[in-house]
Amino acid sequence: MAALTSILLFLLLIAMAAALAQGQGTRVGFYSYTCPEVESIVKETVTDHFNSNPTIAPGLLRMHFHDCFVRGCDASILLTGSSTERTAGPNSLLRGYEVIDDAKTRLEAACPGVVSCADILALAARDSTKGASWKVPTGRRDGRVSLASETANLPASRDSIDLQKQKFADKGLNDQDLVALVGGHTIGTSACQFFRDRLFNFNMTTGNGADPSIDPAFLPQLQALCPQNGDANRRVALDTGSPNTFDASFFKNLKNGRGILQSDQKLWEDASTRSYVQRFLGIRGLQGLNFNVEFGRSMVKMSNIGVKTCTEGEIRRVCSAIN
Repeated sequence: MAALTSILLFLLLIAMAAALAQGQGTRVGFYSYTCPEVESIVKETVTDHFNSNPTIAPGLLRMHFHDCFVRGCDASILLTGSSTERTAGPNSLLRGYEVIDDAKTRLEAACPGVVSCADILALAARDSTKGASWKVPTGRRDGRVSLASETANLPASRDSIDLQKQKFADKGLNDQDLVALVGGHTIGTSACQFFRDRLFNFNMTTGNGADPSIDPAFLPQLQALCPQNGDANRRVALDTGSPNTFDASFFKNLKNGRGILQSDQKLWEDASTRSYVQRFLGIRGLQGLNFNVEFGRSMVKMSNIGVKTCTEGEIRRVCSAIN
């Protein structure tokens, strides 16, 4: 028994040394010895909440995205307070905080003080897709600062294609990453307030005043869902025809002028991003790309933006507050 304990201790020390030697990096299996059930616990938690409220799936994806684009992937989006990130306009409609809190409670019971909230969010985002799957590198630590004022540069629904490219490039992400990650809109909804301006008085040179990039046959449907003086908070599926399935049908909608958000539809209008949309669709003559696979790869890249490791940050005991 003593020999077995010594072996396990030796393996643990090797794992810790490897983590320290790796410095700023994350790695798959970071918790293999310190909390081996972390992925199963997070997945079970996400599934439990998804079964009672499927809308948490796109909510968790968007939350992880918004977290990584401000101060890096450090769970700063989860901190509460009068002027924290989660109070800012771009984050006002985020959903899924209760899922992360529940997962943290379960993990603290299983392995207290070990798993960061940043890693829980990265794992939960992966598990929320119910379609794509990828290995999530872990080893992030939690940040101690969260400022609403720093959310101004988050990608937005009315961004031009050049601005979208620049915002992604600033985070080390290329045009393919941009298209793949925006493809996450294959699940989820948007409030009318974020695109209704495209439907009325958008362009007075067109007969109907709408954004000319919208399929004319699709326009009446959108106008019925979001009338000019209707409820600004009404939700509309971002992927018409397949809103609850994580697949490449979102890109078919862009090709057909049926993108809901202006920023989404612009992926088809720009030559460089359109080529990736076409490749995700498997259009003949182009080298095809598997959306689920490439989405996972881009998510891994994004989830390593500005991560805190080793002695940086902390491991929060509660995800909504610093220790």
